[in-house]
Amino acid sequence: MDRLKIGILFGGCSEEHPVSVKSAQEVARHLDVERYEPFYIGITKGGAWRLCDGPGVNWEDGGGRPAVLSPDRGVRGLLVLDHGKYETISLDLVLPVLHGKLGEDGAMQGLLELSGIPYAGCDVQSSALCMDKSLAYVVARSAGIATPNFWIVTANENIDPAQLTYPVFVKPARSGSSFGVSKVSRGEELPAAVETARQYDSKVLIEEAVVGSEVGCAILGNDLDLIAGEVDRIALSHGFFRIHQESQPESGSENSTPIVPADISAESRSLVQDTAKAIYRALGCRGLSRVDMFLKEDGTVVLNEVNTFPGMTSYSRYPRMMAAAGLTLSDVIDRVVSLTLTGKPL
Repeated sequence: MDRLKIGILFGGCSEEHPVSVKSAQEVARHLDVERYEPFYIGITKGGAWRLCDGPGVNWEDGGGRPAVLSPDRGVRGLLVLDHGKYETISLDLVLPVLHGKLGEDGAMQGLLELSGIPYAGCDVQSSALCMDKSLAYVVARSAGIATPNFWIVTANENIDPAQLTYPVFVKPARSGSSFGVSKVSRGEELPAAVETARQYDSKVLIEEAVVGSEVGCAILGNDLDLIAGEVDRIALSHGFFRIHQESQPESGSENSTPIVPADISAESRSLVQDTAKAIYRALGCRGLSRVDMFLKEDGTVVLNEVNTFPGMTSYSRYPRMMAAAGLTLSDVIDRVVSLTLTGKPL
């Protein structure tokens, strides 16, 4: 049987570029090459597209051939520049192993919709919705799901520090991996925290600090047919979870330890999984996502954020939660491919 031709996009222009490369490296290690023929398309930090041998250490150093996804549905694949001429490579599916802006926010999904190539993960609408934390909160609240109280500060707008109860978290409304996030304990710290967040997004989110355990749940599937991975809990010694910004995350975090399965009661575990599924459905997610939440002492579950293409690195939470539920990363890839092409898991 012919192998499925899969385009694997990685890199990108966002601050999460290095995380995406590491995710793609892990996907490459676990991809069944007897079933799939991979075509690795690396996007440099400057936005150049390269068809390369894979997400190796030096892929960005001038190697590979210029290539783009064709928006022409008659091509349904790649346009590759070779000796001054374009050749076409048809693709059966695209796996967008991209995080953050222009990868996870609906922009790439829009291009894939134009191309007519089936692609893994959330669609344009749900990608854009989940990327904007304030909009995700509004939709989640309308579905009866608890969220933190929050305030929005737009470009050139100021907020009176005296109107807030501290501590609060200040973050870019549309970014990830904790880039630009600050914990603010006093009013005089607020202006600097807003300016830090504005380095990543003109729209800034200020949200109340939720007192509770930081928990997460990996979800795989479409509509009512969902698989929940084991719940994890992030044990913090200080500060907040920001492992993707640390110098050697592969060898462990400076301030956090993921506990999988989470050391919570069976009742809380079921509630977290059920809430994650409800959030996933309310926001229109498909394929896969990681839902991050807070578990309060009174048993209430509060939404933190949804990652529509979660990290797949060796130290990422999503593959660990799925592995604890009995699914390897190879299994996850196979099921995501099946979901993309048939709408159903294997």
